[in-house]
Amino acid sequence: MAERVWGKFIERPNRFSLWVELNGKRELAHLPNPGRLPEILTPKRRILLRKAEGVKRKTRWTAIGADLSGMLVSIDSTLPNRFFPEALEGGAIPPLKGWRIAAREPRLGQGRSDFLLERENRRLFLEVKSVTLVEARVALFPDAPTLRGRRHLLELAEAVRKGASAMVLFVVQRPDATRFGPNEGIDPAFAEAFRKAIEEGVEMYALVCSFDGEKLQPQRFLGSEDLVLHTLDSFPTMKTLSGELWAKGW
Repeated sequence: MAERVWGKFIERPNRFSLWVELNGKRELAHLPNPGRLPEILTPKRRILLRKAEGVKRKTRWTAIGADLSGMLVSIDSTLPNRFFPEALEGGAIPPLKGWRIAAREPRLGQGRSDFLLERENRRLFLEVKSVTLVEARVALFPDAPTLRGRRHLLELAEAVRKGASAMVLFVVQRPDATRFGPNEGIDPAFAEAFRKAIEEGVEMYALVCSFDGEKLQPQRFLGSEDLVLHTLDSFPTMKTLSGELWAKGW
């Protein structure tokens, strides 16, 4: 296992880099997450760093986690896709019992889906989304406006109209969520596409996980009864935060 150390967050010069304090010095670390992470990347936040072994790049460290008042949160948005096959095989996603991975990154519409699953003669297109934002125990996606995410929902809905099945699995990379839903305060267009995709038959689920510094561990599965579809009025702080971030050019 690659070496891991704790640093302190200083600032974020761009989407994929962080300046951290490590052993009393400023160190630039790679951040594998293009999201805004506004509730996580705050001054002096403890950041878990993994040494970048066998990777050719200028930074020696990769930021993989953050300490939120004693709770370790994964901030690697690539981890859920790597974790999904293990979760599927381990039975952590009840609606997918009996399904197997037929292809990774299959063609879908103008782009690609994350996975194509098969069971008997049925096909299911699956999109995996990383979630790090939780407000009042509700896991919210996205934490930044996402045209790509909205396009994925529209393409999944079209796949359902053509006879396939489709699903979005929101992998919550922290253990404190008990409900989930679209973040209308940040991206109302995505929230609207989310609701329309459900009407078309796209299934929406969430898998809440803990993070041990290396792997995600399933804690609870959230189904349709745990969905919160109207969050704009429920989380006014997110509307304010959205305006502040746009003013800063994020």
